[in-house]
Amino acid sequence: MQDQIVDLRWEVAVDESFRSIVQHGVANVAPELGHSAHVEVNNLNAATWYWYRFMAGDAVSRTGRTRTSPADGSNNERLRFAFASCQQYEQGYYSAYRHMARENLDLVVFLGDYIYESSWGRAHVRKHDAGEPYTLDAYRDRYALYKNDPDLQRMHALAPWLVTWDDHEVNNDYANDRSQDLDPEFIARRAAAYQAYYEHMPLAPRALPDGSSSLLYDRFAFGDLATFYMLDDRQYRAYHACPKAGRGGSNVVADCVERIAPERSMLGVQQEAWLKDGLAHTRSRWNIIAQQTLMAQRDVKQGSEQAFWTDGWDGYPAARTRLLTDIADVKPPNPLVISGDVHSAWVSDLKPEFDNAKSAVVAIEFCGTSITSQGPSAKQVQVFLDENPHLRYGNGEQRGYTTVDLQRGACTVTVRALENVRRQDSAISTAAAFVVESGRPGAHKA
Repeated sequence: MQDQIVDLRWEVAVDESFRSIVQHGVANVAPELGHSAHVEVNNLNAATWYWYRFMAGDAVSRTGRTRTSPADGSNNERLRFAFASCQQYEQGYYSAYRHMARENLDLVVFLGDYIYESSWGRAHVRKHDAGEPYTLDAYRDRYALYKNDPDLQRMHALAPWLVTWDDHEVNNDYANDRSQDLDPEFIARRAAAYQAYYEHMPLAPRALPDGSSSLLYDRFAFGDLATFYMLDDRQYRAYHACPKAGRGGSNVVADCVERIAPERSMLGVQQEAWLKDGLAHTRSRWNIIAQQTLMAQRDVKQGSEQAFWTDGWDGYPAARTRLLTDIADVKPPNPLVISGDVHSAWVSDLKPEFDNAKSAVVAIEFCGTSITSQGPSAKQVQVFLDENPHLRYGNGEQRGYTTVDLQRGACTVTVRALENVRRQDSAISTAAAFVVESGRPGAHKA
C-alpha cells in the first residue's frame, strides 16, 4: 500500500446479493493504522443477520456476514456460540475452523493467542516466514501470515467475533510491562504489538491503543439471556511470583510466599471493581466470564505436596479468591467461566477455597483446548485429575474448539475434537458434552 489515506467504501445489506442495502458510508483509512477500518454501524435491527463488504478503487472485498445482538432486556430464547484459543500456525492446520463454520453459530469468542510471536513445538506442518517480531511492521506481517489461512478467513466472514488477547500476541509469559527475558525495550515492543492487534482484530474504536495501553476489557449483552464479560489478564497483572534468577515469566513453585500475597492481582484493581459491579447489577439469565487461562486451582505435583504454575490463576490465588468470593456474595444468575491458554479441555467446579471440601461451588468453568497448539500428555492430565478433585474432566491430547448452546432453562457445552490437526481435511468428533441447568451450579454429562 502507498503511504497515503485511502477512501474505503462500505455497505451493509439484509441480503447476500446486496439488492437491499440499508447502510453505507466511507471510512478514511490511514497508513498510521495499517489502512485498517473499524466502522461502527448504528440503527440496525436487533437480532438480525446482515451482510457487509468493502470497496477501494475498483476492488471489492469478499462478503462478510454478521448478526446484531437482541435488544437490551428482550426476552430471547437461545444463543449458540463457540469459543477457541491458541492457534500456533506451525503446529497444525486450521481445520477446526472448517468444522466450526458448519456449526450454525451466532457468535465466536476468541480467548487469546491469536498469533504466536515465537516458533516452538515439534513436527511442524508449515513455518513462520520470519523470525520473532519486535516492531510494528513485523507484527503486521505475522498477522498477515495467519490471516491468509482460508479456513480462518471463512470463519471471520460467517459470524461476529468477541476477542481478547493472551501473551503470545506480544511475548510469551509477559506480565504488565515486564517481559520474560527482562527486555529493557519491552514497553516499545508491547506498544507495537498492541497496535497491530487493534489493526487486525474486530475491535471498536474505543479500544484504539494509547501508546502501550489499550482498554480491551468490555461487556456485551445479548437481550436478557446472556452477558459476556471479556477480561484482560495481561496488561494490569502483578509480576510473576518467584521467577528464576535473572528472568521474568512463569515458573513451577512448591514454596513461594510471594505467590499468596493478598495484594497481588491478575486483573488490576480497576478491572476487578468493574467486573464485580457488572455481576452485581446484571439482569441476564447467564453471565459468562470470558478470560484467558484455567481459573481452577491445578496442583501439578503428584503426592501430598503441592506445586503450582505461576503464569495462570495459581500464580494469583488471592485475586482468584476475591473474584470467586465476589460471585458468592453478589450471586449473579448462572455464572459460567470460559477459558483457554493451557492447550487442553477441562470442566471444573469453582469455589473460593479449593482445598476445603466444604467450600461451596459458586460457578462452573469450561476451559477449551487449542485450535492447533500442542498440549499435555494423557499421563500429565491424569495426574492433574488425581490431585485436583474439583477438576471433573480433562483432555489434553486433542485439538479443537468448544460450542455452547444457551437456552433459558439450561446450556449444553460440547467439546469438539479433531482427529488429526496435521491434516487439512481432518475429521472431527464430539469428545464430551455437558449440561448446566439454570439455577444449579455444576455440570453433568449430556
